[in-house]
Amino acid sequence: MNGQRIGYVRVSTLDQNEKRQLEGQILDRVFTDKASGRDTARPQLAELLRFARDGDTVLVHSMDRLARNLDDLRALVQGLTRRGVRVEFLKENLTFTGEDSPLANLLLSVMGAFAEFERSLIRERQREGIALAKQRGAYKGRKKMLSSERVAEMVKRADTGVPKVILARDYGISRETVYQYLRQAKLA
Repeated sequence: MNGQRIGYVRVSTLDQNEKRQLEGQILDRVFTDKASGRDTARPQLAELLRFARDGDTVLVHSMDRLARNLDDLRALVQGLTRRGVRVEFLKENLTFTGEDSPLANLLLSVMGAFAEFERSLIRERQREGIALAKQRGAYKGRKKMLSSERVAEMVKRADTGVPKVILARDYGISRETVYQYLRQAKLA
C-alpha cells in the first residue's frame, strides 16, 4: 500500500483526552475535532475529506467517533471508499474498502444504529435531568451573556442597520443569540 495513514479523532468536550483514541498507531497525519458527533459539520472532518486520496487509509478509534448518525456514518464511509480510501475502525476491528462483504455492511449498519441509539439515550437522560433540576429549583438555565445595558446598546445598533454578523462578533456571541436578544427586546 502506497498511500498515507490518516487518523481521525473526535472528542465531544474540551476536557476529554483525545490521545488515547489512536495511541500506538503510526500515522502520517491526524485530524482532530472537539465537537459533537450529531452531524458532520466539523472543520477537521471536512479537512480530512478534502485531504484523503486514492490509496490512503483513514483510521478511526470507533464508529461513534466518526458519526453518531447512521445515515452520516454510511455516507462518510461510502464517500471515502468510492474514492479509493480504506476506512478502518480499530475498536470494532472492521475495514471498509468499497468491495465489502454483506456481513461488513450489516455490521456497519448495526454498529452505526447503536451509536445513534446511544446518542438518543444521552439526550433523553439530559432532558430528564434538566426537568428534575428545574423541579428542585436547581436549574436556572444558561447564564445570560450580556448585561441589560449591553443588550440595549446592541438593540440600538441593530436598529441603525448594523449587520447581525457584526453584532455577534463585537459582543462575542453567536448570530442566533443576537436574534434571541433582539426578539426578547421587541417583546418587552
